[in-house]
Amino acid sequence: MQQSDHYETLKVKVTATQAEIKQAYRRLVKEHHPDCRPDLFGHEQIARINAAYEVLGDRESRTSYDRQRDLHSQPPTPSTPRRSRSQRPTGARADEQIERWLRQVYAPIDRSLLRILRPLNDRLDDLAADPFDDELMEAFCDYLRECRTFLQQAQQVFRSLPNPPTLAGVAADLYYCLNQLGDGIEELESFSLNYDDRHLNTGRELFRIAARLRREAKLAINV
Repeated sequence: MQQSDHYETLKVKVTATQAEIKQAYRRLVKEHHPDCRPDLFGHEQIARINAAYEVLGDRESRTSYDRQRDLHSQPPTPSTPRRSRSQRPTGARADEQIERWLRQVYAPIDRSLLRILRPLNDRLDDLAADPFDDELMEAFCDYLRECRTFLQQAQQVFRSLPNPPTLAGVAADLYYCLNQLGDGIEELESFSLNYDDRHLNTGRELFRIAARLRREAKLAINV
């Protein structure tokens, strides 16, 4: 399934300046604020807007996103000139690269994702007993700190080895998944500070989107 384009989400051109992106973000946040759009779609849309700005609002992450976006959207070209036999990777070598990336990048990232995603509902159920109980909230914050650690480990692994071209779609799903989780953790951390349910709802929605992206990456590998 094709992922939402961050430029389309913020309704800006690919050539937009950082100032134009920031202006578009502020306008959309006001338009889709949960106070104005209390329905679920409003929460999901504001989550997408926040995720898009998290990427495009930072020059370095925008550059990385643009590279992944171009790679993921580039159509096959049947007229591509043939490379000489010495330049073409053999089937065995290509398979070896794929196996290495799956073993050294995909597998450890997937384990980290599960350590973040699986405990969320149980942690929220525990906290729901009394969100104002200091011990329950501290346990929830411990979970968020663990999530931060697992996320940082996954991000380091993701950058450790270039993905094979045939797995560009899987790499893109993981990239977006990690971004969604980063935003989701921030929202849940904000909830732990101000008890504003809007942060809780947005955080849960971002985790839901991340879980879907993880499943799509797994399905693509198992096809």
